Amino acid sequence: MAIQRFEDIIAWQKSQDYAVIIYKLFKDSRDFSFRNQICDAVVSISNNIAEGFDRSSNAEFKRFLYYSIGSCSEVKSMLYLAQRLDYITTEDLTENLEYGNEISKIIRGLIKSIE
Repeated sequence: MAIQRFEDIIAWQKSQDYAVIIYKLFKDSRDFSFRNQICDAVVSISNNIAEGFDRSSNAEFKRFLYYSIGSCSEVKSMLYLAQRLDYITTEDLTENLEYGNEISKIIRGLIKSIE
């Protein structure tokens, strides 16, 4: 059975959860530029999945899924920087990198399923 709504896509659901985690992790950060950048990137993951799903073709959906993977990589890159700047702990880094990697794998699987 085909997916009827973007809300049913597991990658979208998990990326929404990831956004909540990242927002909470950095909610007290006084480095507003950093906080805005990582929050914008994490929100882009689920937004690109949603936007791509409602495009006119599988090719466009696939393109937006790759944008989502790129946004996920941006979040992970910023998490490394956050740990180096002592904004987060090594444990926070590890947990959130793993979660981001899981989302990327799910999106890659979705891409393969529509090819």
